[in-house]
Amino acid sequence: MENYSLLCLFLSLISLLFAFNLRRRRNLPPSPVSLPIIGHLHYLKIPVHRTFQNLSAKYGPVISLWFGSRLVVVISSLDVMEECFTKNDIVLANRPRLLVGKYIGYNHTTMVASPYGEHWRNLRRIGAIEIFSASRLNKLAGIRKDEVERLLRKLSRNSLYEFSKVHMQSVISELTFNISMRMAAGKRYFGEEVTDEEEARQFRDLIKQVVALGGVSNPGDFIPMINWIPNGFKRKVSGLAKRTDAFLQGLIEEHRSKKEEGRNTMIDHLLSLQESEPENYGDKIIKGIILR
Repeated sequence: MENYSLLCLFLSLISLLFAFNLRRRRNLPPSPVSLPIIGHLHYLKIPVHRTFQNLSAKYGPVISLWFGSRLVVVISSLDVMEECFTKNDIVLANRPRLLVGKYIGYNHTTMVASPYGEHWRNLRRIGAIEIFSASRLNKLAGIRKDEVERLLRKLSRNSLYEFSKVHMQSVISELTFNISMRMAAGKRYFGEEVTDEEEARQFRDLIKQVVALGGVSNPGDFIPMINWIPNGFKRKVSGLAKRTDAFLQGLIEEHRSKKEEGRNTMIDHLLSLQESEPENYGDKIIKGIILR
């Protein structure tokens, strides 16, 4: 077993070195000197945008960087950026296939993780027609209005007698989640008057973990051989994916069992479409849309 592992490690090193040699023969934008295996990862320092700015000032408005085995193109030209999002938008439509997208993103099938193709076009159609169309948004306008009024009343109460400090990032985040989840499932999970205290606590905990893992770069996503080393990240993401899926499936089952109550949430609407088009509105697709 030990000899087999050493052989696999040796073959991976050879493959990576071959890939790095192959890069040099590609017609790529200018690039700073890279290191074997890690590429340009050693350049990344906080704040990252300053690093990109300094490199662009030295190597030009379009530069190529290797984050481990992944090619990254940094653009600091408005004209080139416009070209990327118009003339070459399809070429650049794919997202990197990261470990978080595999487990929490239902094997890269959600709106934010799906690669360009038939499934992505179907999700875009659902989003444009069934979720974000003017008619659907107008039907749920009362939710947005109510949540904004709640926030304003809260801010007013807190500053009624004296000035009070407000952490706007968390306030806006809670507002956004409450609007999104009331539109999707008819429930409030943040602030006062939550729909269900235990369910709200569970949801907040899941969101906190998803954001934490989504914001942490997994080195194995850039240097695949690291995934061979037990580091707990894969196990943590897998466990979180199961808990998130169970929570979302619970919401769907709740709405499925109460469909005759005439509720007007996004889940109710998608479940009604599921009856006539089960291939386009399966439970996994609905859960992926909620995650989006």
